[in-house]
Amino acid sequence: MAVNKCIKYLLFFFNLLFWISGCIILGVSIYLKVHKDGNEITNESLPGIDLMIAIGVIIMVLGFLGCCGAIRENRCMLLLFFISLLLIFILLLAAGILGAVEEKKVKEWMKERLAKFTPLSSQPENVKDDLEKLQRELKCCGLINGPSDWKVVPDSCRCNATDTNCKPTGYYSEPCSDKIISLMEKHMEVVLGIAFAIAILLIFGMVFAMILYCQIGKKEVITSTA
Repeated sequence: MAVNKCIKYLLFFFNLLFWISGCIILGVSIYLKVHKDGNEITNESLPGIDLMIAIGVIIMVLGFLGCCGAIRENRCMLLLFFISLLLIFILLLAAGILGAVEEKKVKEWMKERLAKFTPLSSQPENVKDDLEKLQRELKCCGLINGPSDWKVVPDSCRCNATDTNCKPTGYYSEPCSDKIISLMEKHMEVVLGIAFAIAILLIFGMVFAMILYCQIGKKEVITSTA
């Protein structure tokens, strides 16, 4: 029994897409880490970016492994590839469910990490510079409690009287934590969208890998008994 060439090359094609997806995850994760909006404050509130970089590298390696297993018709590589895809799929599913169910707790956890920067005036200069940059761009002041997070409120907190969140004192009334979390959520929407596409590829990859694995096994049995 010959191995189905259609299945073989479909698996190779999907592994190529899988490898490209790993490249995309790696590229997007690195972009988010070094993006101009990223600094000490935002990096602290989203440590998962480093994890996404690692995942991108792993997916690239697995994509390469799957391509080799398909072309060489190597059952050991295909089985290892299938098990790896299954584990990644389970982890993605668990992370998605946990993120949806515990969204409120995740936001509270992010606020707790940001709260450790207060009082802001006692932070190193690079942290204060990062926050002042965010205050200008996001039109907010302070991290958790507003202007009171600063001992001396900086000029970056000053606002125009026409702004809706401008206090009579001339400072922005809204703390930056909510806006930082909103910014992180926009970034995570990109990551989640890519993760969903990866999950679809995982399913196809597992199906084709197992079909090819079984066909190679039958071919080996026929060859050995011939």
